[in-house]
Amino acid sequence: HGGLRKSSAHLRGLTVITISEGKLKSLEAVSNDKGVITAAAMDQRGSLQKSIAKAKGVSDKEVTPAMMTEFKVVVTKVLTSYASAILLDPEFGLPASKQRSKNAGLLLAYEKTGYDATGPGRIPTFLDGYSARRLKQEGADCVKVLLYYTPFDDPKVNQRKHEITERIGKECAEEDIAFFLEFVGYDPKGGDGKDLAYAKLKPEIVIKSMEEFSKDRYQVDVLKVEIPIDVKYLKGSKAFNGNEIAYDWDQAKAIFKRQDQCAKKPFIYLSAGVSDDIFRESLELAISAGVNFSGVLCGRATWKDGIPVYAQGGAEALEAWLLDRGVKNIKALNTVLEKGAKPWFARYGGRDQVKALAHR
Repeated sequence: HGGLRKSSAHLRGLTVITISEGKLKSLEAVSNDKGVITAAAMDQRGSLQKSIAKAKGVSDKEVTPAMMTEFKVVVTKVLTSYASAILLDPEFGLPASKQRSKNAGLLLAYEKTGYDATGPGRIPTFLDGYSARRLKQEGADCVKVLLYYTPFDDPKVNQRKHEITERIGKECAEEDIAFFLEFVGYDPKGGDGKDLAYAKLKPEIVIKSMEEFSKDRYQVDVLKVEIPIDVKYLKGSKAFNGNEIAYDWDQAKAIFKRQDQCAKKPFIYLSAGVSDDIFRESLELAISAGVNFSGVLCGRATWKDGIPVYAQGGAEALEAWLLDRGVKNIKALNTVLEKGAKPWFARYGGRDQVKALAHR
């Protein structure tokens, strides 16, 4: 076992990677037949509850666990026919996991929603009674962990996060299941991460985080990362706020190229709640910059506009909306991925080489 390990041999100028049989099966289970990860994300909990409550005009507490589960079941039933996998949470998502299309693998989230707000540094907390082993027993092909991280926070805070990630990496290696690490940056000074100053800092936060968690000590198999710029501050983009500029197109492409060059592990993009057209534009920019990314784990960009539909009309109305707009969104996203996303094994030299090493 032990996940991905570097070998002293070299193949086609790349360091040869060995991967355990179980982790290889994990990654194949959540990829399409080309090795690209076209996964849907439906592990939102706190944010989903708040969004449904707001759309209904009720308090968060009036959005019941049954409603949370129902929403996830409908999204999963409709969208997984067009996805290589679905990311769900064990709290409300296990019934949905049984409703996914046969072609779709399953990632399960390990962390609780949000983070520990009682102390500094956004330290993650984990679901009571869960482990990599139990997630695997619940049917997970892969384990996903969300980590709020910035390299510019207190070194003691980051040391804790490094130790936590290392522990989970060891757990996943022992269970022979692939480990997806999602990291989301934040302003260590306490800002909301939406201003021009943060937009200028964001590329360094994303790139330095990728450099850190590409290290072998964490045994991460796939990095789930942010678009390395804030497109609201990209002059000429669909999301441009029309005022403040952090980067032009050439600068943005150079940032994407740096992101690609820093990665030592396969990585996929998260949508971070932007609209579907803005997310697609960001992916097209990555493709135009020649970024060797391996797909997406895309949630709200695909289905978030269905929340008010569900709030007012229930499950049947949501299903009807998803069969129309939701399917159009995910098909449009898949079309972009077909243009330029690379197989996860491309970073290691190709499928045959990885397979041959796994079977030795």
